[in-house]
Amino acid sequence: MVSMRLLIFGIVFFTVVGSAAYYVSRRLIGSFRLNTWQKQLVRLVIAGIVIATPMSITLWRHGFENAAVDWFSWIGYIGLGFLSFLFTFMVMRDIGFLIIRGYARLKKQIVSSGTRNQENDAVPEPSRRNFLIHSVNTGIVAMSGVFTGYGYANATQIPDVQTVEIPILDLPQEFDGFRIVQLTDIHVSPTIKRPFIEAVVEQANALQPDMIALTGDLVDGSVERLRYDVAPLAGLRAADGCFFVTGNHEYYSGVDSWVQHVKTLGFRVLMNEHEIIARKEARILVAGVTDYRGGRFDETHRSDPFKAMQNAPESSYKILLAHQPKSIFEASEAGFDLQISGHTHGGQFFPWNFFVGFDQPYIVGLNQYQDTRIYVSRGTGYWGPPLRLGSPSEITLIRLVRKNPTS
Repeated sequence: MVSMRLLIFGIVFFTVVGSAAYYVSRRLIGSFRLNTWQKQLVRLVIAGIVIATPMSITLWRHGFENAAVDWFSWIGYIGLGFLSFLFTFMVMRDIGFLIIRGYARLKKQIVSSGTRNQENDAVPEPSRRNFLIHSVNTGIVAMSGVFTGYGYANATQIPDVQTVEIPILDLPQEFDGFRIVQLTDIHVSPTIKRPFIEAVVEQANALQPDMIALTGDLVDGSVERLRYDVAPLAGLRAADGCFFVTGNHEYYSGVDSWVQHVKTLGFRVLMNEHEIIARKEARILVAGVTDYRGGRFDETHRSDPFKAMQNAPESSYKILLAHQPKSIFEASEAGFDLQISGHTHGGQFFPWNFFVGFDQPYIVGLNQYQDTRIYVSRGTGYWGPPLRLGSPSEITLIRLVRKNPTS
């Protein structure tokens, strides 16, 4: 099953990324004054970018873990991000040129139907046209480099704290100001390692949370490879416990092994289950579901918010931890008051932030669906290219605040 999914991933990856690379190669390289061997060298570099990521993934899965493979991964992913920007700006350029040419042809037709003159029929000098194209392409390469550098700096810094207050009508006094720290989509991997996790743990503990919610996509790799890097998570401290739910990437990385290992780090793993946090007579229900697509990998992991609520006692407020925002529809039907999710990365970087909405109902921030609120984090780490542009990473502090009926 895993091999088949890897094969499908490889086919899709090479089709999409290979097509983008071919487009950039055909439309960009020819406009620069390069001799034959220089053009071949550039094409070779582009081909290297395309194969670097799947090759590094293959090396990891076959147990090749060392500094050289890590650096290879870094170079491949950064190159992939740079290629993404090149492709995006090239498409924008070509659309712009098509609009300009269409306007020029329309204007020519209008002019030709009336009084014609030599100036209107004049064709721009080839030298001017070539200069314009060369200048635009040079700008595209420069802008792609700047965006890549800026996105890299944003992605690799320690996330800022995003504070979200949720006013709740008649929330019991005992839970007024209840503090939930959400960590999600960390994606520990050859490019996100132990020092980053240590800094995140320190930042989270400094917020003095009552509860910590780790909402999936913790890792990209096996327990054997990443055990050392995730170890600092055992240092997380919360008065009412740390909770974990699976994300889709746990299923790519050996979900059963990770569920067991996360338990050894001090987390309560909620797999369509719930826990009660009680203070005197007041109760908050905290439930968690497996990833929305978990049932595709293992039928026993089918996500089920209704099952997560089974045999639950009366409680003042019901919270669901669900990796994907898509769970909101069943969560609302099941009667949850708040869903806490991740998965989207807020789009992570331009222009892909414009496409996430085709797959998920909510992309980022606090939203409302019927009687259920949903908060979607932009994620604590990143996936793939170490880039964040227009969607900074975050450690989320969610505060439940008592709202009186008259306020």
